[in-house]
Amino acid sequence: MRSLPARRWCVPLAALLTVLFVAGPVAGRPNAGARAATELAADLDRLLTDRRLAGAQVSVQVNDAATGEVVYQHAGDALLLPASTLKTVTAAAALELLGPDHRFATEVLADGRRGGDGVLDGDLVLRGGGDPSLLPSDLDELAGQVAAAGVTEVDGAVRADATRWDDVRLGPNWAWDDQPYYYSPQISALTLTTDTDYDPGTVRLTVTPAAVPGRPAAVRLTPADAPVRLTGRIDTGPGGGAPAPDVTRRLGGNEIVLAGSVPAGAAPTDEWVTVDDPAAVAATVFAAALQRHGVTVARGVAAGPAAAGAATLARHESAPVGELLVPFLKLSNNGIAEHLVKEIGLVRAGSGSWSAGLAEVVAFLSRNGLDVTAARQSDGSGLSRHNLMTARRYAALLGFARSRPWFRTWYDALPVAGDPRRMVGGTLTRRMVGTAAEGRVHAKTGSMTGVDALTGYVEGDGRTLAFTVLFNNFAGESPRPVIDALVVRLAGGPAVAPPPPPSSSPLRPAVRTGGKAALDWT
Repeated sequence: MRSLPARRWCVPLAALLTVLFVAGPVAGRPNAGARAATELAADLDRLLTDRRLAGAQVSVQVNDAATGEVVYQHAGDALLLPASTLKTVTAAAALELLGPDHRFATEVLADGRRGGDGVLDGDLVLRGGGDPSLLPSDLDELAGQVAAAGVTEVDGAVRADATRWDDVRLGPNWAWDDQPYYYSPQISALTLTTDTDYDPGTVRLTVTPAAVPGRPAAVRLTPADAPVRLTGRIDTGPGGGAPAPDVTRRLGGNEIVLAGSVPAGAAPTDEWVTVDDPAAVAATVFAAALQRHGVTVARGVAAGPAAAGAATLARHESAPVGELLVPFLKLSNNGIAEHLVKEIGLVRAGSGSWSAGLAEVVAFLSRNGLDVTAARQSDGSGLSRHNLMTARRYAALLGFARSRPWFRTWYDALPVAGDPRRMVGGTLTRRMVGTAAEGRVHAKTGSMTGVDALTGYVEGDGRTLAFTVLFNNFAGESPRPVIDALVVRLAGGPAVAPPPPPSSSPLRPAVRTGGKAALDWT
């Protein structure tokens, strides 16, 4: 065989040697990428030695979001309490199993014979469709539709129909003493909220101080027609102090007990309290709306479904699930989480229950290869202390979500670090402000007593990282600054965690008030 001229080999060989020399590591000397990875691991390891984590359980997983490559891992398979980071799983399952366009419909049906004189010989049935965002104004709109349909008098009652789902109102293993607080509502297919935060199963009390100290503060109830009883009083204290109203509900009923004080001259403050039997509350508020629209009801409020064939007089539809994800994830809304789980159970398995809904969520994870470690999900919100998740399982979900058509909806609904807009920054509004992570982190928070967690995405140096941090069983000073320091380092900032105060006070428990100012404690 005739050999090729030598000059035809010279340039390619030289180029190859150049590539090998420039791109390949010299023996014993790591290249720049390897050095950076080593430095990152060392920095993260050092942050996890912070004394605030002494004795705590710690799990961290960082993956390249595009490739799934493990960038850093510390006990990634440890089963730990996830708190509200579990909402990422519920949200993904809802988008996959219900779809972003799924809506909840509330209807009014005439269960009886209608006469030509505007009289309904029977009951009006307010049928709940699982809407976690139903407002008093929506009930007023429904009442207006009934009046417009020609009904002026109801010989029977307004019946509350919450039978779309089962009648189990409290989630598995929820703390009994959380029941009065807005973040632990009773879950019902017919329920009412008071504002566009959409905390279902609650009423709102607006507390306004009197003009002078020593007088009782004024308390206004929303909705005004809710069948609750206010007892006690909130005093007006000296000006200049911090508001300290104490608003709770006695278990087993709808007596709301008022105590504490607000300073003279202070702005009105809002307190949210859960109600007992949300369906009955919604029906009572609806009956009052009917009265305002000129429709009289003879027999008050009752409960039960409409008979087959009852005519629909009015209908209201919620915003689609894709839009409800914004208050759900940004504000860590527990009620919406549980509504989604029960609706998944009904739509996919024919049973509006926690057990059916959670079984469908587990099946969704398994079908898509996301059950990479053991786990346990007992509710949709993370309130239950029976929930267990691993950082590596979150990594699988974060990677999978990027491949789904609903990813942008899910991603945009996650809180954004340091963004001051409430429905953008959400529970991360006041975190990582002024750091390399500000505006570059989309992640879900999670906390309860002894638990702090964060999972989501951070824009690092030239790539997107998917990360999860789970801290459990710590005592004393909160280790939250360590979480933020880890994420700031992933974003390309320095690996520095603020030191604990010289004299640390015990970590306060999860929010125990109706107020929602402390959004970072969810």
